[in-house]
Amino acid sequence: MPRYDEVLEKPGTVRLMLGNVAIARGFLEAGVQFVAAYPGTPSSEIVEALAYASRKLGVPYVEWSVNEKVALEAACGAAIAGARAVVAMKHVGLNVAADPFFSISYMGVEGALVVVSADDPWMWSSQNEQDNRWYGLHAYVLTIEPTGPQDALEAAKLALEYSSKLKKPVLLRSTTRISHTRAPQRLGKIDLEKLKPNGKFQHDPSRWTLIPQYARRHKLRLVEYWEELQESIHDFPLNGIEGVRGSGLAIVGVGIGYRYAREAVKKLGLEDQALIVRVSTSVPLPRKLAEDALEEGLVLVVEEGDPVVETQLKAYALEVGSKALIFGKRDGLLPLHGELRVEVVAAALAKIAGLEYEGARGGEDLGLELPPRPPVMCPGCPYRPVFYSLKRAANKLQVKPVYAGDIGCYSLGILPPFQVQDIILEMGGSIGSANGLAHVLDVSREPVIAIIGDSTFYHSGITPLLNAVYNGAPLLAIVLDNHTTAMTGHQPHPGTGNRADGRAAPCVDPEQIARGLGVEVYSVDAFDVKGVEETFANALSKVLKEKKPIVVVARGACILVALSEARRKGLQITPYMVVEDRCVGCGVCYKVFACPAISGRRDGKAKIDPALCTGCGVCVQVCPFNAIIPARQPNPEWHKIMRTAKPR
Repeated sequence: MPRYDEVLEKPGTVRLMLGNVAIARGFLEAGVQFVAAYPGTPSSEIVEALAYASRKLGVPYVEWSVNEKVALEAACGAAIAGARAVVAMKHVGLNVAADPFFSISYMGVEGALVVVSADDPWMWSSQNEQDNRWYGLHAYVLTIEPTGPQDALEAAKLALEYSSKLKKPVLLRSTTRISHTRAPQRLGKIDLEKLKPNGKFQHDPSRWTLIPQYARRHKLRLVEYWEELQESIHDFPLNGIEGVRGSGLAIVGVGIGYRYAREAVKKLGLEDQALIVRVSTSVPLPRKLAEDALEEGLVLVVEEGDPVVETQLKAYALEVGSKALIFGKRDGLLPLHGELRVEVVAAALAKIAGLEYEGARGGEDLGLELPPRPPVMCPGCPYRPVFYSLKRAANKLQVKPVYAGDIGCYSLGILPPFQVQDIILEMGGSIGSANGLAHVLDVSREPVIAIIGDSTFYHSGITPLLNAVYNGAPLLAIVLDNHTTAMTGHQPHPGTGNRADGRAAPCVDPEQIARGLGVEVYSVDAFDVKGVEETFANALSKVLKEKKPIVVVARGACILVALSEARRKGLQITPYMVVEDRCVGCGVCYKVFACPAISGRRDGKAKIDPALCTGCGVCVQVCPFNAIIPARQPNPEWHKIMRTAKPR
């Protein structure tokens, strides 16, 4: 967990900062006035840090928006009115926000607008590893990349300053290794007056309305701007040249690729035999830097993600008639998937330089098979009893549902023993894909069940539910309401009753929205196994009989938030224990219900680890032999907290 108080440290100090916190500090030093985002790993800490600053200073304005499109639209509005605005998201979030992203590129801004895209090579926490620099090329948006966490602060600062100067949006691209690693940062001054929003709207329909006659003019100006930018952007402070000109070998290090390239050059002893071209403005490729690289005759492009700069460089080489040999990802010398590593870059560089390189020697293979350790839902997670009850309800009705899953902690439902996620498409894709499934499957045998979390429902689950109502899709939509955006760090959302800056907000329950759409809704306590099973069975029967969508909201607090609340109140959690004489070793509690706090002994009987047990008591409900009891009298206040706790 990063320390967000670092973002407000005194100027002149040097702090070992997380890359995302450094980016936030850079925006503060540049005078950001408006911030909007939807949380998503690896971007979330940027706005968490800015929200912390807002709570302490009263400025800038910071909000968690319901999704990335709304966040960008809000930031566009602020920037059009003259404010310095920032919007942050993970890479796939820009897909959601693509429409306003293209439009604001045409319009430009009066203040400043930086769109932060935190890309995720190797998909550590994402469904794809798309490279959003292509968006920069596609939309004619200047794209800046820090070369590592070392200059993340400076890159953020410069991005806002360049946007203000150019009157155009800027895309700031980070990656997981920039966002989630630490480096020393020398802190500059934060001017509180600059952080105060002072917007003023200039009425000019020809500038701010994209009807065809105005949009055509904007496109012509945009092309002219792009041509000028390619000629001038080489002097961006984070671009540069180092090494030896005339050596015949150039390495173009793009963003964090520069760090890999530099280490590879050192590892091969080529410091005095190569030119390193450092490119931080990867889109558009600065022509002057392209010429510097091409002059060497032999070029290796090192970049994280897709061959975006390599493609631009090869196109420019063709345009100017250069005979330089350009290597990178398109020829397979560097991989097109996953993250870069120094060893991989060094091997590629050695190959084109004609050097022998053995690479790092691996460790000895001991021939041992380690036990698998798949990720699991936390002990006491409200999703576990829901999935357990859902499976029992399906068995009771003798049907084999098709489960359309979604993005969240509940994605773990794909794993045994529950296996209640047959499709995971994207945010909001559960109800969306369920619409199609419900119209083409024989739902009497294969009923369609969509599983979506509360934050994801607000993000992009409402419109597909409306579509299901409008088009009569017979589906059961289960909204798992744990009162928070849990997977990305417990950020608030429209159902929590508080905002990013800590202020109170109206609480909009999923039930209110569903009923407003004309959907029949049931609410259940996620920790009531019998009640959940009966509700699911009844709701699913009704879907099959009446051929219409029905929503069930299963509510229970994220256990991590509940435990934090209990600690604040000084409550002692009562663990549960197994009565050995009653336990017959059936394994329901640790194999079928699969609580991580319960395991099987060698004789098959259950044992509960008191250090892991959260005292939720659901195991008592699932044990067929009444072999589980509390170790002492449980505190009823704890069971209330488990159902109602929300992050502060």
